[in-house]
Amino acid sequence: MQDLDYAEMLEIPVSTVTVTKKKGFFRRRAKPRDNLKERVVDSVNERVGAYVEGEDLSDPPAKQSDKALRFGKDRESMVLFGEMAAVCLIAMAIFLTNIFMPNSAINTFISSLVNPAKETVEPQYNEFTLSSVVGAGSSAEVLLSDDGVLSFTAEGTVYPVCDGKIAAVTLQNDSYVVKIAHTSEFSSVITGLTNVYYGVGDKVYGTLPFAYTDGAGEVTVSLYNGGELIDGLTLSGAVPVWKA
Repeated sequence: MQDLDYAEMLEIPVSTVTVTKKKGFFRRRAKPRDNLKERVVDSVNERVGAYVEGEDLSDPPAKQSDKALRFGKDRESMVLFGEMAAVCLIAMAIFLTNIFMPNSAINTFISSLVNPAKETVEPQYNEFTLSSVVGAGSSAEVLLSDDGVLSFTAEGTVYPVCDGKIAAVTLQNDSYVVKIAHTSEFSSVITGLTNVYYGVGDKVYGTLPFAYTDGAGEVTVSLYNGGELIDGLTLSGAVPVWKA
């Protein structure tokens, strides 16, 4: 049994064992039984095997080498550096286009993101303050018809009734007809002009003359809203004003 204890302590599977059997005082009748030696060997191996299965004998995971770790860190640093360089290049490109190409597509796009266009509400025609169609020093008599048309016959410069933009200039019967757009709906049409100082698309102002008449023919000024003639006018001297 000493060999058996030693094998268990070493936890080494065994294939043989020495069994010493003492003889009894009385000899018993032999009975058929299993081989005792084989049974002892199997018992030891079973206990040793159970202990071995309980342990984690798999190989431990291999540690990543210092070289691989350094490579991974260097790669991350390179990617980060590349991203920073790209951002700097984009910022520099935007800066240069702002200086040399302020109306470029990229500047227009960025401006639309930063300052989105706000919906513009146009004023109504009767919200405009009207001005005289003749100069302050002019001796011309300005008249107003029942249907709201202003007219005068005298030499001198001609003024718009309010700020706007030249929408059309046409020549009729040796004199010019000018249409001025004050909004998309509100406009004025002036006839009988000898000379026109501005072209289509130019801005005009109620305080600056835009045309000239030699006094040979009558000058008329008609105001329209949405294509309909406005007759709600009255005169304060030579200045047209809206009726209350």
